[in-house]
Amino acid sequence: MENILEVNNLSKEFRGFRLDNISFKLEKGSIMGFVGENGAGKTTTIKLILNTIGKSSGDIKIMGKDNVEDEIFVKSHIGYVPDESYFMEGSTLINHSKAIKTFYEDWNENKFRKYSSLWKLPLDVKISDFSKGMKTKAMLALALAHEPKLLILDEPTAGLDPIARIEVLDMLREFVEEGERSVFFSTHITSDLDKIADYITVIHKGRILQSIAMDNFEENYILLSGGIEELKGLEEEFIGIRKGEVTFEGLILREKANKYFSNIRGTKPNVENLLTFSVWGNNYE
Repeated sequence: MENILEVNNLSKEFRGFRLDNISFKLEKGSIMGFVGENGAGKTTTIKLILNTIGKSSGDIKIMGKDNVEDEIFVKSHIGYVPDESYFMEGSTLINHSKAIKTFYEDWNENKFRKYSSLWKLPLDVKISDFSKGMKTKAMLALALAHEPKLLILDEPTAGLDPIARIEVLDMLREFVEEGERSVFFSTHITSDLDKIADYITVIHKGRILQSIAMDNFEENYILLSGGIEELKGLEEEFIGIRKGEVTFEGLILREKANKYFSNIRGTKPNVENLLTFSVWGNNYE
């Protein structure tokens, strides 16, 4: 299947941090969850994709176009929602929409009005009167209104109540269902990704630890727990492991679990397990 986003051997060095030669791909019609602890490199990666900071090396292609050389084309096909509001607090949502739509040939006023109405966003009220969740939904409405092919989201559901989060997740499923558009979704709320993600990419200290299809993850990995004596000195067989005084819990390939731990019954892992055990198994200095 055709890729909508390709990140190849991307590096960035600044302020004592290094994004270290990362690569991953996102297919059309897919949702990729991008996860890692604070300071892992998620926001830096997004800024590099958007070309708001310059890279040290590597390249990024969106819809087959270089994100630097073809920046105007690329940005016309990206919808972006940051983790912090970019609104002028004294202005209104309708005024923001009038300003933003001048930059996009494909602005869809009906779609903007649709989401503003669906999410009960007043058009003529000052942004300063909006809650954090309302500001997030307003940024989503503006991002969707210019018909982007790639939606880049940086912690979009963090300020939303459970009902609003479900509405946004439903919208993301609808956004990709025709197979021509994709979502790159950075979040700490891993349970959201369990519901909608097709791929998960784990970043830790500037390195990609995993980039895997959810179907492959659920099929090939298992979460094991048991008594310390059942480990039999086989800790290195795990992707990552957490040990207490008398018990352990760890993520492992199913084939290894069947080979070494056939007497232990495992459970299906989730995105949080992939993140935490990948990090615990890869504590780079």
